[in-house]
Amino acid sequence: MSQLRETDLYGPVKGWLEARGFEVKAEVGAADVVACRAGEDPVIVELKLGFSLTLLQQAVARQAVTEAVYVAVPRWKGRAGWKAFRGNLGLCRRLGLGVVTVRPADGAVEVHADPGPFQPRRSTARRGRLLSAFARLEGDPNTGGMRGERVTVYRQDALRCAAYLMENGASKGAVVARETGVAGATAMMRANHYGWFEKVETGIYMLSDAGVAALAEG
Repeated sequence: MSQLRETDLYGPVKGWLEARGFEVKAEVGAADVVACRAGEDPVIVELKLGFSLTLLQQAVARQAVTEAVYVAVPRWKGRAGWKAFRGNLGLCRRLGLGVVTVRPADGAVEVHADPGPFQPRRSTARRGRLLSAFARLEGDPNTGGMRGERVTVYRQDALRCAAYLMENGASKGAVVARETGVAGATAMMRANHYGWFEKVETGIYMLSDAGVAALAEG
């Protein structure tokens, strides 16, 4: 099977537009594909074998000519391909760009987004989680853009539980929760994500050697 080329996308895209009553021509001015229909603004389609900054820059530049700008790429492959495509699809929507994919096997064209103004949907739940994490995170323990393990609210809560057990010995989860203010202390010690806790009996936990070491490291 020969390697896919950008020109292989043109036939399917042209057929898709012609089926909707457009007259289609390639390489008009700086645009890959231009389609016209009486009484309407032209449609421009930029063809690429994958998403890139260059593709988005070209498509946004075409918005100076018409609001009806699409990008066309080959259809993704596999779960990883879909994940990458979904992220790029969201970005194109924010830029007001339409998105179509072409299935190389049979040239089928699928429209995933039409050009138009983007209105982001606010998530009250996500906003609440963000503000809650901000309020609960003690100090400013991380550096923006850092790599590696970050100090999270969860880690700080686990350290509070570990510090209590270090000072008071094996304790009931409910007591640890009450004295440290970590509401989910019992569930946290049961899950033992960091390996800092050991179960003594039902509902009672003690500090492990790893927990002692973590406290020593700060």
